[in-house]
Amino acid sequence: MESPLLQIQPPFFGKLITILSIDGGGIRGIIPATVLAFLESQLQAKSSPSLDAQLSDISISTSAAPTYLPAHYFKNQDKEGNIREFNLIDGGVAANNPALVAISQVTKEIFDENPDFFPIKPMDYGRFLVISIGTGSSKTEQKYNAKRAAKWGVLGWLLHRGSTPLVDVFSQASADMVDFHISVVFQALHSEDNYLRIQDDTLTGTVSSVDIATKENLDKLVEVGEGLLKKPVSRVNLETGLFEPVKNDGTNEDALKRFAKLLSDERRLRKSKSPQTNKISKKYNNLLPLYRATTSY
Repeated sequence: MESPLLQIQPPFFGKLITILSIDGGGIRGIIPATVLAFLESQLQAKSSPSLDAQLSDISISTSAAPTYLPAHYFKNQDKEGNIREFNLIDGGVAANNPALVAISQVTKEIFDENPDFFPIKPMDYGRFLVISIGTGSSKTEQKYNAKRAAKWGVLGWLLHRGSTPLVDVFSQASADMVDFHISVVFQALHSEDNYLRIQDDTLTGTVSSVDIATKENLDKLVEVGEGLLKKPVSRVNLETGLFEPVKNDGTNEDALKRFAKLLSDERRLRKSKSPQTNKISKKYNNLLPLYRATTSY
């Protein structure tokens, strides 16, 4: 059984609300996985039991992009024997960039006075710490134009020269609108340093595909992720919608190191204020005299 000291303590015992968001992108999920591996190296939910699904089922479901991979079915059972069935496809059809969904859910919990959260104004984004990692896109490749699209029928929008224009448009537009909204809000509230978006919108060729799983392509995706760490921190240009480097903000790697320090400090603070931690410390202190009395040096 896991020690309570290793459990994640709720935000109530800290000073920040931390959010990690990862875009949908099929096989391109290797890109954020590479970025997260670095973040993990810098760091040394409460839910209904029926929602406590296997990681494998979650991974397959969130990769089940329509027209690319099949929908996924599984069922879960809680301790009371209640069975819940799931029929899932990639959540990217609604929120390819789920960062805003996560922020909205946290805001809802605050409005509902969830005891896990400290008293905070829902729009106090200075207390939010958000890392949003994209799976890459081919936005700057500009594969389509109005003259060409004007001649497409239903089939043309669904499949054109090996690509899927309709899927590309709604998935990229969804992710971009979320980033645009969050960027505007955080900048307006002077909290832009609390929001880190890591994305590569220059993918071309096979690495921009969501379903080519050859070893060669997987290796290339890892290289994209590693290269992304070395790129400068960028923010979306509110006029063009493209990512542009932020002056004097260093690389994504530098930013992740800074966020890792904040996350580590937050975890330490939550643990120090948690009654569970204090309870264990008190129990240890009560046993210490007995230990000393029975131990010879």
